[in-house]
Amino acid sequence: MTSISLQHFLILSFILFSLGTYAVIVRKNILVALIGIELILNAANLNFFAFSKFKNYQFGELAIIFVIIIAAAEAAVALAIFINLYRNFASINPDKANTMKE
Repeated sequence: MTSISLQHFLILSFILFSLGTYAVIVRKNILVALIGIELILNAANLNFFAFSKFKNYQFGELAIIFVIIIAAAEAAVALAIFINLYRNFASINPDKANTMKE
């Protein structure tokens, strides 16, 4: 049985980052873009974990906690934006929100 190496983690992280980037670029609605951003942040967390484990960097765990806190704050702000967008435009499609109201 083979052991899991650093390259396995980096390949998985690259796949997660690619899927997240694709979701942000395509963005059929804002919820898909948010999920894409979360995938990108999780890919960064996976990289921090992998380098922390295999290269004995002490910064990895601290960076993971910081990214999780940022992701939670980003999700809370995004939820507030979703609610406001749906109230004003009755849709979460970002293409329909092309005007600013006072």
